[in-house]
Amino acid sequence: MNDSHQNVEVERREVQKKSDSSLVASTFIKYAAYIIIFFGLLYFLVKYVFPMF
Repeated sequence: MNDSHQNVEVERREVQKKSDSSLVASTFIKYAAYIIIFFGLLYFLVKYVFPMF
């Protein structure tokens, strides 16, 4: 008789998405861009606009 019934071990892996860390990183990048734009605007005002007065 053929040995068709073999013991096969199936390894199951669960993939967990790290949505929290990517959300924190994207929020940090967003607010860092806001801060850079804000300070760039302040620099422009102090350097070019205020000396006109």
